[in-house]
Amino acid sequence: MHTLPYWRLSGYYFFYFAFIGAFSPYFGLYLQSLSFSAWDIGLLMSQMQLMRLFAPYVWGVLADRLAQRIVVVRLAALLSLLGFLAFFTVRSFEAMLIAMALLAFFWSAALPLVETVTFDHLRQEPARYSRIRLWGSIGFIVAVMGTGAVLDSLPLPSLLWVIVGTLIGILFYALAVPEAPSQSSADEHLPVAAILRQTRIRALFAACFAMSAAHGALYVFYSIHLADHHYSTFLVGSLWSLGVLAEIVVFFFMVGLLRRFGLRTILLVSFAAAVVRFLLIGWGVAWLSVIVLAQLLHGLTFGAYHAAAIVAINRWFPGRCQARGQALYSSVSFGAGGLVGSLLSGWTWERWGAAPTYALSSAFALVGLLFVARWVKRTDLDEVGEKEPLRVADGSHP
Repeated sequence: MHTLPYWRLSGYYFFYFAFIGAFSPYFGLYLQSLSFSAWDIGLLMSQMQLMRLFAPYVWGVLADRLAQRIVVVRLAALLSLLGFLAFFTVRSFEAMLIAMALLAFFWSAALPLVETVTFDHLRQEPARYSRIRLWGSIGFIVAVMGTGAVLDSLPLPSLLWVIVGTLIGILFYALAVPEAPSQSSADEHLPVAAILRQTRIRALFAACFAMSAAHGALYVFYSIHLADHHYSTFLVGSLWSLGVLAEIVVFFFMVGLLRRFGLRTILLVSFAAAVVRFLLIGWGVAWLSVIVLAQLLHGLTFGAYHAAAIVAINRWFPGRCQARGQALYSSVSFGAGGLVGSLLSGWTWERWGAAPTYALSSAFALVGLLFVARWVKRTDLDEVGEKEPLRVADGSHP
């Protein structure tokens, strides 16, 4: 029986997404306090997506050559921490852009590799991924709420120290997570290019690109959008946390949902929810109840969507192709899609305003829905079953 390092993997996800919880909702406000324009903020924040275009694949190749994925994860964690320290001294746009690009290049390296290691530890139970990944969502909530409380009483530059704390946590658990032997597969020598020629793969990647592009305005301007309508910093953090609480609930029940409804249905519902959600955010910000509903839909637009997509990628990229499959998923969706969404939202925000910008996000989600509906068939996505549970080595059963 395989021993699953549940708490060490969960701890890494906790701090990795705690970094996002401290960085994404509030760093735009910090940049705004330095008198950067909306376009400048969009360009600076887009570096996180720009580096995801190629950095995960570059680091994945390095991990393949070294045959030591966790070593690369640890190196990326250390360099991310050292790179972020530059923000304590830089102030000009040019210097800030370089610092952001370096941080993004190092930070974006790790997650696809950790995802691959996690699936290798899970072996024949990929559906249980969501039970580990939900700790990332918990870390996000803790960071969002905690950072919001800190910034309600301390000046915005205090944010830098909060982010440093999350990066230290990432480094600690990167040192604790053990390597897992790669799983063998009859198709493991199938060239990645041959896999990418499959219609279902290209359709899913196109849909993932569209979903990430749809979220661009959310991650860059959501906090600013709420602040412009007189939401307090604490309420902004609470709304971010509400969305992630919905995500946690979905992650917790994902094994059962996958078995009952299947991957394709979950993907279709997630994209449909995104179409509605971004219209609500753009046009209903004056009503707290509407924004609350929109945030609850995050459980579908990210939680269900991501869990289903990543299980599909793990299945369709077998054996030694899995790391590159995860890297490509990260590059195409969070990289290319996120970059397009961030840059477009910066451009449309200044020219058209918030509501049309989020309407464009809704349109991206609709395009993704059409890709899944038309070209990803139920026969491509077999039902996910759960086998006997793994034994947890460093804590109680998840």
